[in-house]
Amino acid sequence: MSDWLMMSAAALGRGIGDGSIDPRDLTEAFLDAIDRHPHSPRIYARVTEERARAEAAAAAERARLGVRRGLLDGVPISWKDLFDSAGTETASGSALLAGRVPEQDARVLAQATHAGLVCLGKTHMTELAFSGLGANPITASPPNVNDEERVSGGSSSGAATSVAFGLAAAGIGSDTGGSVRTPSAWNDLVGLKTVAGRLSLDGVVPLCPRFDTVGPLCRTVEDAALLLAAMEGGQAPSLDGATLDGARLAVLETSAFDNIRAPVDKGFDEAVARLEDAGAVINRIRVPEVEEAMSMAGILFAPEAYATWGEAIEAEPDKMFPPVRERFRGGKAVAAHVYIAGWQKLERLRAAYRDATAAYDAVIIPTVPITPPKLAEVLADEAHFAAENLLALQNTRIGNLMGLAGLTLPTGVRSVGILFQGLSEERLLRLGVAAERALK
Repeated sequence: MSDWLMMSAAALGRGIGDGSIDPRDLTEAFLDAIDRHPHSPRIYARVTEERARAEAAAAAERARLGVRRGLLDGVPISWKDLFDSAGTETASGSALLAGRVPEQDARVLAQATHAGLVCLGKTHMTELAFSGLGANPITASPPNVNDEERVSGGSSSGAATSVAFGLAAAGIGSDTGGSVRTPSAWNDLVGLKTVAGRLSLDGVVPLCPRFDTVGPLCRTVEDAALLLAAMEGGQAPSLDGATLDGARLAVLETSAFDNIRAPVDKGFDEAVARLEDAGAVINRIRVPEVEEAMSMAGILFAPEAYATWGEAIEAEPDKMFPPVRERFRGGKAVAAHVYIAGWQKLERLRAAYRDATAAYDAVIIPTVPITPPKLAEVLADEAHFAAENLLALQNTRIGNLMGLAGLTLPTGVRSVGILFQGLSEERLLRLGVAAERALK
């Protein structure tokens, strides 16, 4: 059973389908691993044992009767602590929301449950999802799977580490500026950022609703495709026959290589070489509109975040970790006309970006230009926290600003990911499964 803990969600689903795995035994294996693991209190905010066992029993009965609802029926996964779950506290990693118990599941959780997925519990995260480091001294800071003294990436920190440490078959997170892709890259996972609006935000604690998205953190591209389908109640795209032969990929040099550190630069270049060996045609491009958009991030993200949470923060400011609180407050002084004009300009920049990249199947960049810093160092120095946090989200933010889907894959270098970006999740997933083979 210990082998089950590190298997892909799809492989576990196939085991359930052929009768070699009972969903009840599988769920107990994960619950036992959570109970025994020394880091589980830093990864799981709450474990929903009763719900998990009931859902596993129902999945086992469907398997017995031959009426499984899909490949992932009976597979246990985790949920970031901003997805409402009926009867279970959902606090978005913040003392401001302690004791908040929703009456019904978020729509994506309800859809996944209908597809047969088993909810193991709620994972720790950055306060109100507004940091890319995964450091949260208010609730918990999950450790990085490659170095437990380093941060795991945020804000979906527990979602990533629940998978990386073998405490869930997959995790569901959210991504506003990089919160699925950064922790996925730093913990050597696959992470899918969906296009804003693709998956429902109903019952998801908001940060910046115009940028907020939902996405899976998992072991394989196949898992990402299956989880996307489960959360939207659809069919996963076929990945059969996917190839990189003749695929046109563009390395975006604008902004994405600023401040890049040597291990990331080397790991990315090695990954690009393997993609070329697999038949991809790769060009290097610059898109000046990206740099313009990046310079506007401060007038777009923080004002919406402060509009969403400012009243609650100012009522009890001492309940927040100061560097995160001050990130919110950075949006307080932005005038309404500046914010509105910023969005009008961003739409023009997005159109120019689409024109500049239309000839390519995907644009690729290093997922994060730095490797994870040490937790103690970012907690001890607010200036260091702010600087590293900006770098943690530097590259991923490009996709949020440009309105793109993004798929990060491990490169084989620890805590270094390669990010594929485009307008279509389906296209990225097909490219991604071929790239996954080339990068192993």
